[in-house]
Amino acid sequence: MAGARAPLLEVKGIAKAFGRNAVLRGVSLRIAPASVHALLGENGAGKSTLTRVLLGMERADAGAMLLGGARYAPASAEGARRAGVVLVPQERTLCAHLTVADNVTLGIEPTARAWLGIRDRERARAVARRAIALVAEDPARLPLDAPVGELGVADRQLVELARALAQGGLREDGRLAARLLVLDEPTSSLGHDDAARLFDRVRTLRDAGLAVLLVTHFLSDVRAHADRYTVLRDGRVAGEGDPRAIEPAQIVREMLGRVFDPTRAIRAPDAPDAPNATEAPDAPEAPDAAPPGGGEVVLDARDVAGVKRPRRASLTLRRGEILGIAGLVGSGRTELLRVLAGLDPKRGGTVTLRARRGVGLLSEDRGGEGLMLGRSIAENVWLSPRAPRFATPGSLLAGAARWIDELAIRAAGPDQRVGELSGGNQQKVQIARLLREDFDVLLVDEPTRGIDVASKAQVLSLLRELAASGKAIVLVSSQLDELVTTCDRIAVLRRGILEPSRPASSWTEASLLLEASS
Repeated sequence: MAGARAPLLEVKGIAKAFGRNAVLRGVSLRIAPASVHALLGENGAGKSTLTRVLLGMERADAGAMLLGGARYAPASAEGARRAGVVLVPQERTLCAHLTVADNVTLGIEPTARAWLGIRDRERARAVARRAIALVAEDPARLPLDAPVGELGVADRQLVELARALAQGGLREDGRLAARLLVLDEPTSSLGHDDAARLFDRVRTLRDAGLAVLLVTHFLSDVRAHADRYTVLRDGRVAGEGDPRAIEPAQIVREMLGRVFDPTRAIRAPDAPDAPNATEAPDAPEAPDAAPPGGGEVVLDARDVAGVKRPRRASLTLRRGEILGIAGLVGSGRTELLRVLAGLDPKRGGTVTLRARRGVGLLSEDRGGEGLMLGRSIAENVWLSPRAPRFATPGSLLAGAARWIDELAIRAAGPDQRVGELSGGNQQKVQIARLLREDFDVLLVDEPTRGIDVASKAQVLSLLRELAASGKAIVLVSSQLDELVTTCDRIAVLRRGILEPSRPASSWTEASLLLEASS
């Protein structure tokens, strides 16, 4: 457990900037041996950059690190692994077509004749067997010859953990050579029972002498399993201590950087005050309750389940309103929108659409899915099965020029490549295509991600105008203040289950964060 012993890892004044953007500003922390140390912070607080520095994936601009009392400055991920610092990433990196044994030893395969590069399969299986024994209470649950693609999500997570430990080195007697394990959002895609089993193994590893840096948004996980915590905010340490001795609301204040004021929530003139972070939330409204001034129901989903996420989601969307969906990374927000849009299959439940003009999706992945960055604005605006089959280039350019003017897109003209535009203007091109299609229902996924403050304000103002004109909008955003100030109702998606919505006037950023992370 964490005590007064000398730290295993000591980070002193680490700074890191990318161009003019200072991401880490003198971060210092100490991680004790045989302890679980949680690292918390909002998106953009600097958690990922700090872990990349620890793992040798980035070089710090200033500061120093000590590992076991000796200078530690890995020049690469391989250098960090040789020092015993290993990672289980948030996104799965396993090869589904390879066996458990092959995945565990991938990249560290023992060789029979090093000069020939011949793999020693028996030694590889022995390494995999020792690693699996460390992470699985019942090693038979993870047969070495089983293809990873046939395993469940929780078992794949254990294989990831076994691989990380194997990369850190295993002694012949099965004891760990790894010294520090970085777990990046390990339970974001796990249900409650699977998460509990994972933490059972983490405790076993901690008791065997391993230090664990737990990067997570789940305050319940931190309070239940961490010995110490550190909060990053805007690249600086904003709080630290024993999570069991501090109220969750205090940790949330450290993450957000302000005392919670219920007036940050939008309220009707005669609405009661919103609850603060420490108050119990009001009773949720009925799933089909109409917001003030709400119109006809255009989308009704009941007990919808995706292939992996969401696990269960029910919602009702009315014309003229914005329904916000809050949740942590991995909770299933994007998957829910894709199921509602018909892009991904559903495993159960019903979706009833009463919208003559259909549903349009604004993808969170602008460059990979939402836009063709190498094509012109006009081509992107008109890209659709509903586009006219026969149209002159001039008419397409003129139509795109109208949307450039309508949405104030800053561009040289409709023939400019979308990839040359700023992030905010690229987002407006995505919106222009949806508006040209005149969809009744808009599913909007992270519309302000990666764009500047002025563009964010323009995009959110446009969404409110669209709702006022009769569009029905579902808004997913990681920026809680955007949900509170933009939406009519907000529902929280937690571990794949969508809770009933409540009026946005009853939420604050703090209460949303607490609800999502509980």
